[in-house]
Amino acid sequence: MIQIEDYIPIVGRGTIDELFLLAKRLEGKSIQNINSTAVGGGVAEILTRMLPLIKELGVSARWDVIKGNEKFFQITKKFHNGLHGMPVEISDEEYEIFLSVNKENADELTFGDIVLVHDPQPVALILKREEIGNNWVWRCHIDFSQPDKNIWKFLEQYITRYDSAVFSAPAFARQLPIRQVLISPSIDPLSDKNKDLPESTINSVFERFNIDRGKPIVTQISRFDYLKDPVGVIKAYQLAKKYVDIQLILAGGGATDDPEGPVVMELVQQQAADDKDIHVLFLPNASDIEVNALQRGSTIVLQKSLREGFGLTVSEALWKAKPVIASAVGGIPLQIAHTHSGILTHSIEGTAYWIKQLINDSEQAKQLGINGKAHIQNNFLITRHIKDYLLLFTSLFYNNDIVYF
Repeated sequence: MIQIEDYIPIVGRGTIDELFLLAKRLEGKSIQNINSTAVGGGVAEILTRMLPLIKELGVSARWDVIKGNEKFFQITKKFHNGLHGMPVEISDEEYEIFLSVNKENADELTFGDIVLVHDPQPVALILKREEIGNNWVWRCHIDFSQPDKNIWKFLEQYITRYDSAVFSAPAFARQLPIRQVLISPSIDPLSDKNKDLPESTINSVFERFNIDRGKPIVTQISRFDYLKDPVGVIKAYQLAKKYVDIQLILAGGGATDDPEGPVVMELVQQQAADDKDIHVLFLPNASDIEVNALQRGSTIVLQKSLREGFGLTVSEALWKAKPVIASAVGGIPLQIAHTHSGILTHSIEGTAYWIKQLINDSEQAKQLGINGKAHIQNNFLITRHIKDYLLLFTSLFYNNDIVYF
């Protein structure tokens, strides 16, 4: 088991001592995280790594997952797409189903002193606050820059009942009567997905998938989701391949609260056709070593999202000192300074251009990776994330005053 002291060589003794000091302020308080899936996606991954460390700091913390049927998750997927700016229609009946599932879960759950609700799926649990009180924080992990007006109007009536709303990037902030806090997500440098790997392990993963490391490899690792634009990735690869001889890896899985994965996977396979240099890999849950090896063994890593809450796959690849080409959407520009710590693009053609450029200029590619890793180390590791949460939770008990330590 990884322990909090294991991070000292990466972030320094002072950072860890500070976390213990902050945690003492929450002695006797319980923190409860609530989301909609235990596996798949960045939220579940962050909570899996973060909660044991918070407990080790001496803070009582737990994690509950709401229950929902297939219809509920179809509706929340429509919420997700609409909040990212895609055209969707949600009926009054669907809103009622959404509220009914939230009420059922609220009646079954017991709540902590601080309730941290993640994303729209469980947002209406806040109605239980009228009975039990406590401190409630709504944590938004998705891109809220261009939300569907009707969905936002519906959600707003619940979000405004919380003490605070937490967003991942400044562009997602809304006009709200409650306090808003900026807390970016993070990666765990000691997790199986991010820890150092021996070259033999990397080679064995590529051999298992029958991928030749002798030819440059461009990789995108994401859920098979429309908003990750895997079909656009293939089109960018096809344009770049006219100029450079490369391979493409599209690897990822799904999440239990995302019913669209199989449809997107079928579109990807159709676009890939019979190109033997395109490797489409569906990775089951707990494929962290495979993801790590695929990123480390790649020449370039892509994240060509159409919308993005933050895009932790960018941080993961930069931590491995890989040159990253990513869309300038959501929280990605917080991770990449264009042409310094990575490349930001706005189109299929721009993505293809930079693939060609970096394949032909290995020195520029190497420097982007070096700069990118330093940026992630300074800003997007799990210890910083824990600190931000501890400060937020502490502030809930001090009447929003500044707390000095």
